Amino acid sequence: MKSQYLPPNAPTLMESTRAIGYSAEAAIADIIDNSISAMANNIEIDFFPKGNPFIAILDNGNGMLQDDLIAAMQYGSRNPREERESTDLGRYGLGMKTASLSQCRRLTVISKMNETISGCQWDLDYIREKNDWSLQILDYDDMQLLPGFDKLNYSEQGTLVLWQDLDKFRTGYADIDTAFREKIGAVKEHLALVFHRYLNGESGLKKLTIKFNSVPLTPKDPFLTKKSIQLMDTEVIRVMEQEIQIKPYILPHISKLTNDEIEELGGKEGLRRQQGFYVYRNKRLLIWGTWFRLMRQGDLSKMARVMVDIPNSLDELWTLDIKKSTAIPPEEVKRNLNTIIGKIAEGSRRQITHRAKKEVGDDGIHLWNREKLRSGGIQYTINRDYPIIGILLNRHPDLHVNIELILKQIESQLPLNSLYIDLTNDEKIENEVDYQDTKIVDLLKTILDTYNILESRPSLLARLKIAEPFSNYDVAINKAIERGEFL
Repeated sequence: MKSQYLPPNAPTLMESTRAIGYSAEAAIADIIDNSISAMANNIEIDFFPKGNPFIAILDNGNGMLQDDLIAAMQYGSRNPREERESTDLGRYGLGMKTASLSQCRRLTVISKMNETISGCQWDLDYIREKNDWSLQILDYDDMQLLPGFDKLNYSEQGTLVLWQDLDKFRTGYADIDTAFREKIGAVKEHLALVFHRYLNGESGLKKLTIKFNSVPLTPKDPFLTKKSIQLMDTEVIRVMEQEIQIKPYILPHISKLTNDEIEELGGKEGLRRQQGFYVYRNKRLLIWGTWFRLMRQGDLSKMARVMVDIPNSLDELWTLDIKKSTAIPPEEVKRNLNTIIGKIAEGSRRQITHRAKKEVGDDGIHLWNREKLRSGGIQYTINRDYPIIGILLNRHPDLHVNIELILKQIESQLPLNSLYIDLTNDEKIENEVDYQDTKIVDLLKTILDTYNILESRPSLLARLKIAEPFSNYDVAINKAIERGEFL
């Protein structure tokens, strides 16, 4: 048997790999992976859409000498099967090249280490002209004219990745200005989520700062860990003597969230759509908002989000792709996840149904009654024994018919279909009010002043105290009673 050396044609292969499918945000995230692996804790992303547009990504990592830089510029510079440092976020030795050239035609990398600056450049037009793997090695005069070089030159160490001739970056847009305006926003959102644990300086991680044109990026915590409930202790699955950690969270009900917190969780539309597993590789988010077909996305599980931490030593089992944007759990992991998923869904379901029971349960006096009909349906009626309604019905028999007519009209016109749509779309219902203590006391005073001619003040106060919404503010009302505010 004979063999023949048959290297790929450089222009053809390099142009072909541009179509792998990187988005601008995934491409920049791939560059940041390299920065983190190089122990950087400060990354500056500068972009300029005018004249000769560019995107420059500068880190303060370890930097590289020329031989290491040339090796890093080689396609397939690392074997994905070789063992790597536990903090390494790379895999195939293709990321920096394929990610960058998916957006631009000219990629320049300049690195500084031990006071030595080295630079290399892949220029697709130059490669097409030479028709071979012609990596350009830059001299100092070439480098000092490039955007971002001065910042690197004045730094102790680091690496600058420069994208120019941004042909793919602007694809689909009328002009480069519009492309920058729309895509940079998406890039910020993506990086704030994907690297949120680094940006927050989670225990065991070096705190990372990412700046866009000198403006720091704010992390987006998809679990809202300061307000969410960790449903159960961290579960550990062992695969090939490696640990996979699983930590389930239940988000607060939307009525308990501020507008900023809703945005941090993906917006009103994202609450339902982004439920599910969040898979992290070395604490870098890979994939999110999926149950891996272990269960369906539903309204009763929409509050559940599950953190799954995997080490880079299990990349092959999770079939991690080049873009690091998809990962599929192996069957052994799926079996273990299946035993946990029921508890997760039940916790989210309880978070929602507990509120419903509280609104129509047996404790206290509620404004609405929930009644099961013999036909199997559900009917909501206004509670005639609610203190104010009861007073009006009992003390004004001449108005009884008219009041009853109004109440029945309200019950029959309850907009259930609209409410269902709003709730399943995760709309925050604005008339679900959480009163401040002073306001609830003032409201109670007003009612007592208005209706005490129909019922003795102490008797009415006693009944209102156990009626919603006042029953939720025992401490504030009791303190007001001690101060004599309702006399």
